[in-house]
Amino acid sequence: MARDAVTTAPSLAEIQVLAREPMAAVDRLIRDRLASDVVLINQVAEYIVGAGGKRLRPMLLLLAAGAAGGAAAITPQVHQLAAVVEFIHTATLLHDDVVDESDLRRGRRTANAVWGNAASVLVGDFLYSRSFQLMVELQRMEVMQVLADTTNRIAEGEVLQLLHIRNPDTDEAAYLRVIERKTAVLFAAATRLGALLAGASPEQCDAMEAFGLDLGYAFQIADDVLDYSADASMLGKNLGDDLAEGKATLPLIHAIAHSPADVAQRLRAIVEAGDADALDEVVGAIRATGGLEYSRQRAAEHARRAEAALAGFAANPYRDALLGLARYAVERDH
Repeated sequence: MARDAVTTAPSLAEIQVLAREPMAAVDRLIRDRLASDVVLINQVAEYIVGAGGKRLRPMLLLLAAGAAGGAAAITPQVHQLAAVVEFIHTATLLHDDVVDESDLRRGRRTANAVWGNAASVLVGDFLYSRSFQLMVELQRMEVMQVLADTTNRIAEGEVLQLLHIRNPDTDEAAYLRVIERKTAVLFAAATRLGALLAGASPEQCDAMEAFGLDLGYAFQIADDVLDYSADASMLGKNLGDDLAEGKATLPLIHAIAHSPADVAQRLRAIVEAGDADALDEVVGAIRATGGLEYSRQRAAEHARRAEAALAGFAANPYRDALLGLARYAVERDH
């Protein structure tokens, strides 16, 4: 059912039209609750939130609520939780860019490149604490439990990734453990919470969480493919950033595992050095071993599992939009 449905699922542009009105309400709430009497907090937070982006995680929460309960289920409480998810995501971006020493995101300078690392870390902390203020206002223990567990898992993912920096022994299983915590768990929290607030059954909440988790895997693996294959001007960051940061992502992990011994040893040395100047050499090895194709296949497998998780939900525009996002995750070019 799901695979047939995805062939006619809406495009990202159509999904954004469907979600436009509730997303506008979420954006208003985000800006209202960003406000602080500390000027620097306003400047840094507005800079990164105002950068735009697809707002995929809050949109997932809205769509999950709609898929489980129809348009009437997308209530002000759902808007508020969507804002919480975006605050958490934005905090992780601020912290990530400091840890990774990144200077470009979404085609413009990162906050740490503009204001410095200290301001970025501290404003990230502000966003985390503001997100908890917002969720406490809802006075729903199960919501707080999901988000508390999720933010803890994200923090674990940050530390786990740090342990694998410039580590050429990182294998596919270790890579998947990192992206589960860094990316997939927040997708899963968003979709579970949307279903939960819509009054879905425990089984439907579990299914929606499974959808989000596999969508998160698919999205991140596809993102890591783009780091070695996209047009840099469309990607909004420097190609080879992962390599420069010493991160062995799936295309490179596959290349190390399937290259001749001398090439594999050279690739390992490049990872250990974080040698971005060797990007062309690495891309050549990845292409020679089919690393991009393999990684795309793995992303597609997760997208298909995400689609299958929605089999128990009746067809409606919001469920179809979620199917469309599963397709978009693996077909996008930036």
